[in-house]
Amino acid sequence: MAKSKRSNDWGFPRWRGYESSREATSVRICDRHGCEDPGDRPAPKSPNSPERWYFCEKHAAEYNRGYNYFEGLTKEQRKAREHEEKRDAEGYAEASHYGWSGPGDGTRSVDEMRALDIFELEAEANFDDIKKAWRQLAKENHPDMNPNNEEAADRFAMGQAAWDVLRTAEERREWKGA
Repeated sequence: MAKSKRSNDWGFPRWRGYESSREATSVRICDRHGCEDPGDRPAPKSPNSPERWYFCEKHAAEYNRGYNYFEGLTKEQRKAREHEEKRDAEGYAEASHYGWSGPGDGTRSVDEMRALDIFELEAEANFDDIKKAWRQLAKENHPDMNPNNEEAADRFAMGQAAWDVLRTAEERREWKGA
C-alpha cells in the first residue's frame, strides 16, 4: 500500500497546532506504586535536589502534607532562605496596589470593598468591627439556625466568602508590616 501524502497543514490558517502531530502522545504515569493516573504534579525527591517525583493530584497532596521545606538545613541556612524568599516576594506585594481598584485612598482593594458592603461597613472599619459584623451575620443566617431557608444559606455563604477575603487581606497587611 502506498504511503499517504495527506497533510492537515495546507493553506492558512493551519488546522492544527505547530507542535502537534498525529502520533500518540506520551503520558507520564504517577510515580506512586499501583497508581494509574497521570503524574503531572512534580515534587522534589529530597530537599535541595533537582530530581523530581511526578504524582497525580491525590498523591501530591499526600506527599506535600508531610514535606518539610527546611529539612536538612542549619538554623543560619533556614534564616537565609526565608529572608531570600521574603525579599523576592516583596516585589509582588509592593505592586499589589496596581490591581483593578475603585476610588478611595488605595488601602483596600475592590474585593475588600465589596466584602465590606456585604457586612454593611464603611471603608474605614477596623478588623475588630469586621469580625463583629461577620459573627453577627453568621449567627443570624447559619443553616443550623435557619433550616430549609435558601436565602439565609446564600447570605451565610456570601458572608463566609467576604470574611475570607477580608481575613486574608488583614493577614497580608500584618505580614507586610512585620
